Amino acid sequence: MKVTVFGIGYVGLVQAAVLASVGHDVMCVDVDEKKVENLKKGIIPIYEPGLTPMVVENFEAGRLKFTTDAREGVAHGNIQFIAVGTPPDEDGSADLQYVLAVAGAIAANMEAHKVVIDKSTVPVGTAKKVAAHMSAALTKRGVDIPFDVVSNPEFLKEGAAVNDCLKPDRIVVGTDSEDVRKLMRELYAPFTRNHDRIIFMDIPSAELTKYAANCMLATKISFMNEISNLAEILGADIEAVRQGIGSDSRIGFQFIYPGCGYGGSCFPKDVQALVRTAHGVNYKPQLLEAVEAVNYRQKEKMFGYISKHFAGDLKGKTVALWGLSFKPKTDDMREASSRVLMESLWAAGATVQAYDPEAMDEAQRIYGIREDLRLMGTKEACLQGADVLAICTEWSQFRAPDFDHIATTLSNKVIVDGRNLYDPAILKEKGFAYYAIGRGDSVKRS
Repeated sequence: MKVTVFGIGYVGLVQAAVLASVGHDVMCVDVDEKKVENLKKGIIPIYEPGLTPMVVENFEAGRLKFTTDAREGVAHGNIQFIAVGTPPDEDGSADLQYVLAVAGAIAANMEAHKVVIDKSTVPVGTAKKVAAHMSAALTKRGVDIPFDVVSNPEFLKEGAAVNDCLKPDRIVVGTDSEDVRKLMRELYAPFTRNHDRIIFMDIPSAELTKYAANCMLATKISFMNEISNLAEILGADIEAVRQGIGSDSRIGFQFIYPGCGYGGSCFPKDVQALVRTAHGVNYKPQLLEAVEAVNYRQKEKMFGYISKHFAGDLKGKTVALWGLSFKPKTDDMREASSRVLMESLWAAGATVQAYDPEAMDEAQRIYGIREDLRLMGTKEACLQGADVLAICTEWSQFRAPDFDHIATTLSNKVIVDGRNLYDPAILKEKGFAYYAIGRGDSVKRS
């Protein structure tokens, strides 16, 4: 099938590469000329396991093409994916200007029926806005060309997006057209061979499903962080509590790990957007507002631990920081807890020595050259001359470090662990002051 994907950011590029890998003829359109030229050279703008070889292989095979020409893209496919960004507006609502711009470009250039698929995360009612925008553009042209607008939200996890696309848990499709249902079944047939993963529903329900899914996961994280804060005060160990509740099959272990807050391009943005959607229909979403408030507060905990340990005087201190990305297996630092920590440390007069396996270039891009940020080549190099070690991201290489080396290299035997990676008993035995999330009296703190 001939498919066009507008927007070759995280969602668009992964979806395009995976569709091409099963044999579809895919053309990607983006306004960023440099990005398009780099992709043609095999230079991928994001880090995602398995994505680079998939893009290169399918580009060389001619199944995956890149262009900046919207007219060429519209002419290419009868299926047109909209996968551009929907960044938060000033009030937290989703900004639809890029989605509507693509809809307008499709309408301005189409000469035959098109199926327009909203892949971007968009609020309920967006499909209607896209349809109205396209109808107005076609009327302005003086033509009457039929089209369908479909909601087909993505459910990709950064760090596992390629596999999620190849083996989806579900494929949600919002449409009222039987012809479109047949087309979508054909498009996704390679991914539903062992059982039917496609769930058809009306368009508003499909649009809400995406937000509901991410807000549910964010709620689980904030709930566990709320309980971890209570455990800390009561002298309980949140890790024991997690084992106790996770063994209940109704709850399970996924997304109940306490930590220093969630980040990334999805959860913060989607919670805020659904809150604004609720406000727009005069409904007060108390739970969602609490989820956001708890997460905001949780991101400040690591700085609080460090500041308390040094009696509020951090001027001239050096903090070794392991982990910059918001989660492992990505270089994405959007809304990352590390950013809140670093910016608080800098405001207090401290210097940061940071290491991350993938996000070093991204940190450099965000913060540039500054005297109080040193990006180090290894996790061991971070420790040299540092007063405390802080951990923001649970990369696998941080899980079993040489504690004796850490003890002899740090100026102070202090570890602030935002992901609860270590056994407090071991660190207590080695004489560390160990600050973790919700570990209560099981943690020795000086």
